[in-house]
Amino acid sequence: MDLAHPHHARARATRHHGPTLPLKVGTRGSPLALYQTRHFLDLIRSVCPILRDVKAFEEHEISTAGDRIQDRRLAEIGGKGLFAKEIHEALLDGRVDFAVHSLKDLETELPPGIVLACTLRREDPRDAIVLGTACEGTAEAACRAGASPFSALPFGALIGTASVRRQAQLLHARPDLRCEVIRGNVQTRLSRVGTGEFDASLLAIAGLKRLELDHRAGVVISEDDMVPAACQGIIGVTVRADDVELHELLSAICDTESRAVSLAERAFLGALDGSCRTPIGGHARLLPEGDIRLTGLVARADGSFLLRRTLTGHAADAVALGQALGEELLADSPADIFG
Repeated sequence: MDLAHPHHARARATRHHGPTLPLKVGTRGSPLALYQTRHFLDLIRSVCPILRDVKAFEEHEISTAGDRIQDRRLAEIGGKGLFAKEIHEALLDGRVDFAVHSLKDLETELPPGIVLACTLRREDPRDAIVLGTACEGTAEAACRAGASPFSALPFGALIGTASVRRQAQLLHARPDLRCEVIRGNVQTRLSRVGTGEFDASLLAIAGLKRLELDHRAGVVISEDDMVPAACQGIIGVTVRADDVELHELLSAICDTESRAVSLAERAFLGALDGSCRTPIGGHARLLPEGDIRLTGLVARADGSFLLRRTLTGHAADAVALGQALGEELLADSPADIFG
């Protein structure tokens, strides 16, 4: 591949107005985002060893509105697309060549000229409860056979979360709990629980594992007890649609299983056309015989309504499966859910 040979890559880029070395990688500046970007670059170098010996890549940290505004839910400031808007502007105007994302934070309809070219192997998609001092000694009870994971939370506990999906499922199971908004990177959220500002919080176990902080997870919640966000635990890479060479390079590290399940989950989300105001969960699993089992959930933020359904279909029909489940939940939910 030409991108493995710097001089050839420059020549082709000049002729076709494509990327030249060093290739510039756009990323948010949080510790988790930087870990994910460096993991992506390690994979690229592993399949194209010559890139280890040249200065083939440059990281470009880009501040996004989603990172800058920390005192409100995403729904109040424009939705989760605010984690990608500035990065995709940099991609479109040529300041960067790749953009690395937590796929759950990427909008289902990308800007014209940008495509999701690669999905990496999925990390654990489950949510975890981070317990504060008010919950000391409660994790053991929640881990007993048959016990609810939410039994680790004392009556009336104050839970910090910015996710209406997590809040809705938590309050549906435990209406006695109180939820308030907590924003910021993983370390900030852990700190606010540790200082007693909140009794507990909920975080993706994937992020905790990547940052080697999974020892802070008091209780890991199964997908049956809390449906994860669509594409939780998957890293996605976007590029310009016409950068054929980069598409070829990325195809070498794209994980086929994560691609199949992400297609189903993103199609499900797209069919619902849900905003960050709508609690939506979606989780697909690839079965041994080649089918996909997709579970979807919609709810009210206060937990007073929750609808969960599962469909199974062939992996080749992942998009159609996601659309069908989304349309089913849309038809069977109260009109105000998506208002």
